[in-house]
Amino acid sequence: MNARHHLASRRNALKSAGCGFGYLAFAGLAQAEAAASKSVGPLAPKQPHFPARAKRLIFLHMRGGPSAMETFEPKPELDRRAGEKTRGNRWLTPSHWDWKRRGESGLWVSDLFPHQAEVADELCVLSGMHTDISNHTPAMLQLHTGSFQFTRPSLGSWVLYGLGTECSDLPGFVSLCPPVINGGANNYGSAFLPAVYQGASIADIKTSIKDARIRNLENTSLGLNQQRQQLDLIQSLNHRFAQRDPKDTRVDGVIESYERAFRMQSALPEIMDLSMESRSTLNMYGIGDGKPSDNFGRQCLLARRMIESGVRHVECCDEFWDQHNTLKQGHEARAAAVDQGTAALVTDLRQRGLLDETLVVWGGEFGRTPDTAKKNLDGRDHNANGYTMWLAGGGVKRGFQHGATDELGFKAVEGRVHLHDLHATILHLMGLDHMGLTYRYAGRDFRLTDVHGRVVDEVLA
Repeated sequence: MNARHHLASRRNALKSAGCGFGYLAFAGLAQAEAAASKSVGPLAPKQPHFPARAKRLIFLHMRGGPSAMETFEPKPELDRRAGEKTRGNRWLTPSHWDWKRRGESGLWVSDLFPHQAEVADELCVLSGMHTDISNHTPAMLQLHTGSFQFTRPSLGSWVLYGLGTECSDLPGFVSLCPPVINGGANNYGSAFLPAVYQGASIADIKTSIKDARIRNLENTSLGLNQQRQQLDLIQSLNHRFAQRDPKDTRVDGVIESYERAFRMQSALPEIMDLSMESRSTLNMYGIGDGKPSDNFGRQCLLARRMIESGVRHVECCDEFWDQHNTLKQGHEARAAAVDQGTAALVTDLRQRGLLDETLVVWGGEFGRTPDTAKKNLDGRDHNANGYTMWLAGGGVKRGFQHGATDELGFKAVEGRVHLHDLHATILHLMGLDHMGLTYRYAGRDFRLTDVHGRVVDEVLA
């Protein structure tokens, strides 16, 4: 080969190599993109025990205990006997709002909830709810974890453990504006389940979701490429450390959280940014400066955006439904905060074709008594013996009421549904057998419903 041919060959070789370098870079990016497009490891999507009716779960938590006889279960006998003395120095207290049958189903909804009244035909109202304890902290822990005595994994953690997540760029379980008291992080914690199944909290109940700032999400010192190199080094050490004790899942949780946090830098701010939503959508949810519905409306809209992006479970939280005094004023304020966003979420999910595969749950940790110790008859106390929650979408009957309390509202007497039964039913709708979803810890198998719970077949569509 002469020099001329040698130069030409070398030039061609470099040219080919240059294209090859570009191809290799493209292949690497494509591989990374493919890996990011689906979850791997403990959060990878899993097959349910049987075909699921619901693929996603949204819980609208009314912290403090809404009054059933003010919202979804009228008590004409209570109104008729208002002012009568009951046990000790207590008086029967009438409802403060008028009632109407709503929609084609004829469900009773009081005037306190004009927006939810418009979606009554989507609701499956459980009026025979009861639980074990009437103090806020243990009752909230039982609502979220199935136990008020011991630290147990939350419902969201069990769901994530059983089903995994379809989104690799966002947490699989998100708690928006959770309370910092009444159990705090235990309400969305994973307890003895691997740490990767813990919920991610955004803001807290004292902070507007509009003002939420997610710490450590952005690195202002390093670009993405440098961050990736730094993270690869750290993760190689983490993997090496994890191999020393495979039974210790805490390092796996760290590894997963680092990777997800890296991807969340771009994904989460985009989800949290509502500026791309139409003005009509924002108005539907009651979002706007100065509106009492702004904060909870934002939570509900974010919940819809998150489940659209593959998040498995989102909880939205509102306070303060605990009106021992000035119930009329307090419930009016809470209704003004949550009613519009709640109804908008149900409507929006229906319009987008998402409601049939999304289970929405609404309610508090218990209800309220039909009597009060206040002579002005403007207050109610805690009642764990009978209260109301509702479900919508995800395989439940529409425009349906199941169960009832006695004629005054002291106790559930028909269609009784314990919290364990509610948890069993939620898992069933999501394709999980509550008796088969177990995790072995400290020598025994644990489950969300412990040794209790039955699926409430009466409410299944």
